[in-house]
Amino acid sequence: MKQKVLFIILNEYTDWEGAFLSTALHVGVIPGGEIKYEVHTVAPTLDAVRSIGGFKTLPDYSFENMPKDYAALVLIGGNCWDTPEAKLVVPLVQEALDKGKIVGAICNGASFLCSHGFLNKVKHTGNGLDQLKKWGGTSYINAENYVEAQAISNKNIVTANGVGHLEFTREMLLLLGADNPEQIDKWYDFYKNGCVR
Repeated sequence: MKQKVLFIILNEYTDWEGAFLSTALHVGVIPGGEIKYEVHTVAPTLDAVRSIGGFKTLPDYSFENMPKDYAALVLIGGNCWDTPEAKLVVPLVQEALDKGKIVGAICNGASFLCSHGFLNKVKHTGNGLDQLKKWGGTSYINAENYVEAQAISNKNIVTANGVGHLEFTREMLLLLGADNPEQIDKWYDFYKNGCVR
């Protein structure tokens, strides 16, 4: 039976940041291979959410009726991670971490994790240390474990900057065990360099 991966999207979400991950999970890392996961979108309500690129997305679930049984929670970046609406995601992330689920956050999704103390015990990255300090304020006490990288995985948290969507996808696929590492490396090489070796 396939496990669910839940993508949290808010209005003005950055549509490209989750596209590679959702596709690799939905059709398999290498098309025709084993598919272990199913992808679902979650938003504050069941109303349509509009991406920063103008796509209108009708979420599968709202925060009220989202499944409790899932493998990973993915926070897709965008322009609304510092709004009151985003604060509703705090208990969802806390519950996921308490249950040992994988939490992935890219771009302002990573800044959001920082602002609520979720990055204080892991190595992490984001849209630059200065932005994390700004978002985190006095609650951010782990600047020494900031890593200047496109994406990084530590424990069960994956963080990435806003242009690290391929590296974010690779780290998430590896942590989820979506395929063997060699196939995931081939996937990454194809999309990064335009070839398969």
